[in-house]
Amino acid sequence: MPSLEPSNKPKARPAEAVAVVFTDVTVMLGGVLILDGVSAAAPRGGCTAVVGPNGAGKTTLLLALLGQVPYQGKIDVAVNQGNRPMRIGYVPQRLQLDRGLPMTVMDFLVMGPQRLPLWMGVRASHRDHARSLLEAVQADALERRLIGALSGGELQRVLLALALQQEPDLLVLDEPVAGVDVQGGYLLCELLERLRRERGFTQLMVSHDLATVTHHATHVILLNRRAVEQGPPREVLTPDNLSKVFGLHMGLADAHAMPGEQASCSASCCREGRHD
Repeated sequence: MPSLEPSNKPKARPAEAVAVVFTDVTVMLGGVLILDGVSAAAPRGGCTAVVGPNGAGKTTLLLALLGQVPYQGKIDVAVNQGNRPMRIGYVPQRLQLDRGLPMTVMDFLVMGPQRLPLWMGVRASHRDHARSLLEAVQADALERRLIGALSGGELQRVLLALALQQEPDLLVLDEPVAGVDVQGGYLLCELLERLRRERGFTQLMVSHDLATVTHHATHVILLNRRAVEQGPPREVLTPDNLSKVFGLHMGLADAHAMPGEQASCSASCCREGRHD
């Protein structure tokens, strides 16, 4: 595992405490520089939020981790006992699908493990597993709903169930509350917190919602093509740092409400529904 801290970067952490390390990651697409030597780390077991303005390269950083875009530099993912690489689950911001497709949520979830065509029947074990995942994300009532008829929040829960099907050690989410109403965002925030505690995965998410980040994340990477700063929310989301990155005074990050060692969505802004 490489050093977590190039000479001009924020504080390093012991290698065993880290899930992902980005070292001098550069991405150029179509002649445009998207990421410029990003060096940062996501601590193991916590919730790391990647924050920055539009065009900062946040989603591109996730896609580089997932091997979906070419990059220069190095991305190291930790290994578990037995030298097994961490399994990665991914929840995209959007899913392009035919809304008229006659496919139920259950059909959607069993397509992966099911090797035979669905019309030949589905194994009871696959259905039981899919039901348990829907129950875990509090979406068991959606089992027979058509996938194209789901609301934004309902679809996010189904995509989360699909990601959990991989039993991930690292759960990667791109704008998990985008397209979800305030109450839905609050509930999803609480749900992710509970699942992370119960299942022990590391969470890495892109978010533009500073209220969600300040009350849910345990670690923040402030990104604007480069890693401007990283660390606990109260140390990173300062007025000076936010002004530097967003170009104006940001008054949304309340340091008094930020988590310390533990993040929780039961904080005051979540209880009051202030997620936007």
